[in-house]
Amino acid sequence: MNLPASLHYTKDHEWIRVEGDVAYVGITDHAQKELGDIVYVDIDTLDKEVAQHDVFGTVEAVKTVSDLFSPITGTVLEVNEKLADAPETVNSDPYGDGWMVKISIANPSEIEDLLSAEAYGELVGA
Repeated sequence: MNLPASLHYTKDHEWIRVEGDVAYVGITDHAQKELGDIVYVDIDTLDKEVAQHDVFGTVEAVKTVSDLFSPITGTVLEVNEKLADAPETVNSDPYGDGWMVKISIANPSEIEDLLSAEAYGELVGA
C-alpha cells in the first residue's frame, strides 16, 4: 500500500499535505481501494469555513457514497476542478492529481493530532 511518509492521515482515511499556510486534502490509497471505482466527487464548500472533522463533500463510487471529513479547521480555498470531468483520478493518483480541496490552515496545532504514515498503516493493517 502506498503511504507517503511526508503526509499526515486521519482515522477517516483522508490525507493532508501541508504547504506553508495551506493544506491539500484527499482520500488515501486504502480508501479509494475500499470504495472501488469512483464516479463522482461532490464538494460544495468552496469559500466556506469547515471545522476539523466536519463533512466538506462526498465521494461516490459505483456501489456507495462516502462523506469526506476535513482533517483541519480552515476555509476551503479551492476545489480540484479536474475531478468534475475525471473523478477516476482519485483512484489512479490519490496523493497527486487526485487531491480534492485546498484548505487554509486556521489552527496549525490540529496537524500535530493527525496520524503519521506508520500509525495510519497500523490502523488499516498495511
